[in-house]
Amino acid sequence: MTKKLFTVLGLMLFASAILSAQTPGFPAAGGHWVPISAGFAMAIASSFCGLAQGKAIASAVEGMARNPGAAKAIQLAMLIGLAFIESLSLYTLLVVFSFAK
Repeated sequence: MTKKLFTVLGLMLFASAILSAQTPGFPAAGGHWVPISAGFAMAIASSFCGLAQGKAIASAVEGMARNPGAAKAIQLAMLIGLAFIESLSLYTLLVVFSFAK
């Protein structure tokens, strides 16, 4: 079962790269809307990252208050989670700078 699943997923990954290929030298559509939408994308990603980080920290502090013995494990999991949450806005910033001229 798993071998079939990995084969199908591999074929889908390979096919998606071929099917979404773009001809070289084709200009990006959108014109003057690209920088505006890039700014909105960064604002939305940053706001949701802030909300997610606040919820993660609040939950971690509550967990540490309930079980002080597990504080180190909770703190480590929280820091790893915060790094993953922050990566969303860093990836969005990378996309914004790659599309906005």
